[in-house]
Amino acid sequence: MDRLDALDRAYEEFDRRVRAVRDDQWDAPTPCAEWSVRDLVGHLVGEHLWAPWLLRGATLEEVGDRFDGDVLGDDPVAAWRRAAAESKAAFHRPGALEGRVHTSDGPRPTVDYAREMITDLTVHAWDLARGIGADDRLDEELARWVHDAVRPVAGTLRATGLFGEPVEVAPSAGPQERLVALLGRRP
Repeated sequence: MDRLDALDRAYEEFDRRVRAVRDDQWDAPTPCAEWSVRDLVGHLVGEHLWAPWLLRGATLEEVGDRFDGDVLGDDPVAAWRRAAAESKAAFHRPGALEGRVHTSDGPRPTVDYAREMITDLTVHAWDLARGIGADDRLDEELARWVHDAVRPVAGTLRATGLFGEPVEVAPSAGPQERLVALLGRRP
């Protein structure tokens, strides 16, 4: 699976869960201890609002505070779908995965930025499914791809506070269980 295939599958995984959120579930807790369902979806919407700007070469200063505050409004599902459509189109633009993007950690290779977005979409699809009591099974090939892509940098991600300490799983655990455990979640 190439990076864009992984990205497309990750969008689908998260989108499927966002569309399944009932009106009475937006305040429900998620495995992300400090985030409700609404907070988690807001986090991803915010990230995907930034993506087209960053992929066009904008700096953090140029984007400014335009995406601060509530990015979901009265229709979180529509906000997600708009942000996802623009972000996905930006990643699919010819040459989008070449070069560098400006992030809070400084300029980074675009392929690393794409890996982070794929990881966030995939893992937060699982978190969202858990938060709303939906099917949390992820595409197995995608889970394997994300696990293999994140494993070499998992320690660095944990050091930033983005993910918890890994959880031990049985040697027979599948790709999804290994992925969520690697990122501090209990499968």
